[in-house]
Amino acid sequence: MLGWLLIAVMAFAAPAQAQQSDNASGGEPPAYATLADLLENEETRQQLIDQLRGMAGDVAGSTSAEETAEEPSLPRQLAELTSRVGSDIGSQFEAVVSAIGGMFSSDLDNTFDVAAFTTAAINLGLVILATFVLFVVFRRLAKPLFAGISQWSLNGSGLTPILRLVISVALAAVVDVLIVALGYLGGNLIATFAIGETGELSTRASLFLNAFLVIELLKAGIRMLFASRYDGLRLLPITAGEASYWNRWIARLIGLVGYGLMVVVPLVNAYVAPAVGQGLGTLIMIGAFLYAVIVVLKNRARLRDAINAKADKATMAASRVSLQLFARIWHLFALAYFVMVLTVTLTRPVDALPFVLFATLKTIAAVVVGLLASNFLTQTIGRRIRLTDDLRRKLPLLEARLNSYVPNALRVIRTVIVVLVVMVVLNAWNVFDLAAWYASEAGRGLVGKLVSVAMILVIAVMAWLALASLIEHKLNPETGGGVPSARAQTLLTLFRNALAIALITMTAMIVLAEIGINIGPLIAGAGVLGLAIGFGAQKLVQDIITGIFIQVENAMNTGDVVTVGGITGTAEKLSIRSVGIRDLSGTYHLVPFSSVDTVSNYMREFGNHVGEYGIAYRESIDEAIEQLKNAFEDLKASDEHGHKLLEPLNVAGVTALADSSVNIRVIIKTTPGDQWAVGRAYNRLVKLRFDAAGIEIPFPHTTLYFGEDKQGNSPAANVRVLESRSKAANSAPARADDSQHGIQETAHSDHDKPSGDDVDQT
Repeated sequence: MLGWLLIAVMAFAAPAQAQQSDNASGGEPPAYATLADLLENEETRQQLIDQLRGMAGDVAGSTSAEETAEEPSLPRQLAELTSRVGSDIGSQFEAVVSAIGGMFSSDLDNTFDVAAFTTAAINLGLVILATFVLFVVFRRLAKPLFAGISQWSLNGSGLTPILRLVISVALAAVVDVLIVALGYLGGNLIATFAIGETGELSTRASLFLNAFLVIELLKAGIRMLFASRYDGLRLLPITAGEASYWNRWIARLIGLVGYGLMVVVPLVNAYVAPAVGQGLGTLIMIGAFLYAVIVVLKNRARLRDAINAKADKATMAASRVSLQLFARIWHLFALAYFVMVLTVTLTRPVDALPFVLFATLKTIAAVVVGLLASNFLTQTIGRRIRLTDDLRRKLPLLEARLNSYVPNALRVIRTVIVVLVVMVVLNAWNVFDLAAWYASEAGRGLVGKLVSVAMILVIAVMAWLALASLIEHKLNPETGGGVPSARAQTLLTLFRNALAIALITMTAMIVLAEIGINIGPLIAGAGVLGLAIGFGAQKLVQDIITGIFIQVENAMNTGDVVTVGGITGTAEKLSIRSVGIRDLSGTYHLVPFSSVDTVSNYMREFGNHVGEYGIAYRESIDEAIEQLKNAFEDLKASDEHGHKLLEPLNVAGVTALADSSVNIRVIIKTTPGDQWAVGRAYNRLVKLRFDAAGIEIPFPHTTLYFGEDKQGNSPAANVRVLESRSKAANSAPARADDSQHGIQETAHSDHDKPSGDDVDQT
């Protein structure tokens, strides 16, 4: 607290003025005649001028040397300042003690007029009572008006909530000021015509009425922030209970200090003694200081928790950290403020106290205006932007893009508001001269550059939104003139990426040039760096050059099925340097164009299904071809694949007399990319047709040769049937007729029936 006291006194205390003593003793009159004679002679006049110039130089040199030699250090200045403050506070306390002692001295009894004081006190009490009664009556009469304005603020329509709140608070403030003015006017009329001497306003009543006007106007301003009875007339976003507590506490503090210093102290000065009034004023300020300190310390934890709750809801990391830090040290700022007010009141009440009061009002006004502006922006552009259904259908990505840009812009604007509020607060406390800074060349230049940079960024964002939306409009099949071709999709996508890079580069260069950075060396350095990269990264240059020619020659587009670099799959992503391939297994391959020698595109104009179908040697080739044609007719009649066929079936004929089959080739021309699906469907239909016609499709056979003896007889095959025991038991009676099951007896008797040892048990 002592440190804050020293800082406050250094900021607001002016250096002591040296007193100049007048030479009261009479001296000899100047020799005007002698001086006139010296000035009249040209030679003596020149000598006098030279002598005076020399003396002036000596005095200036000695003064400068003394200032250089005797300039006090910072610790000495702090020590002198602390000593001066301590002496001023000590003298104030001595005055309080002497004034209190003087109140009970015999001299005070002789000078104090009890009757006059009693009459004046009664008349003043009547004026006070009448004024407050009128004020309370007027507020009661205006209560329905306040309630109606509050309801409109909460439940009105047509304006944003923050605008309704500001308008309602302004209207309520006007009504509140009128009520205070009516109470002040009524008190003046009563004090002038009903109390005391008719037609004359006493000084006592004038003191009270002026204090009433000032204090109640201050309370009306506090009610704008902490309206406890009307939720729609409260500027600060706090609960009614919190608003009632702080409104009551601040009103008590204002009333104690205001009526004490503006009414009680002047009356004591006039009717008792100036020393008593000065001491009483000191006691009032000390009491107000102790009351404020107690309230701050009492609410330290509660206000800290409330600020932390607000910090948790903050969207900006900087705001969240600042609020959390302020929650920890807010009581230190409050205590330092009250220590400063007490210090300047005790040391310099004439010039410093009004400055502190006006600086406080400016600070509160700046903070409140900043909060209202931030809330207004949040409610107007901070909400999620919703476009019309027609515009959302035409530009499906515009809404998401706007909703990603607006919060970032809102954060920047809030940062600017915070900076402006801080500058205004510092200007209010004379720490920073805002007007002089803005009038200077540096201030105007900085503001102009910031405005120019903001305009450049806004224009760049608008240009990007317009061009990107136009590209999306062209790519949209519902609004862009039909489904775009694959080449159009690829080129427009590449153009959008190139446009983004170009806009970012140009915007960065213009911004750098606007803030005063010479971009000429940057451009030259970029050219040299690009040349060095070109020599050092030949593969990258080859990637880009090959990619450009691939795009120019329309070798592939996004969505095409291609074979690139030995990898076959769908081209999912095309850039100027590489292509992304997704193969049949789902693996994603990134193939740089420098490794591409050949591009095989299966999606150009048409596709062919080439089928090889083998039949047995004993089958009729013509019948097989007929069934192949019938299968094609079935395929053409299919709803799923009929529209994919571009030409009739092309039967190339017999392509090979293979080992076990006669191969017939057919070619089906399809729409590009559909040859695989058409081929799978046609294979199924061919199988069904061949089965229905009894045409055998050869499959591998195995021939067993058991040899023959010298007489040319072939031994019979020893066929063994292996069955499980359960099946053998169940089928035992049927063994007599094994010939029906394809089992024949052996031709020779030497082929005995196998025993149990010869049969593997299963």
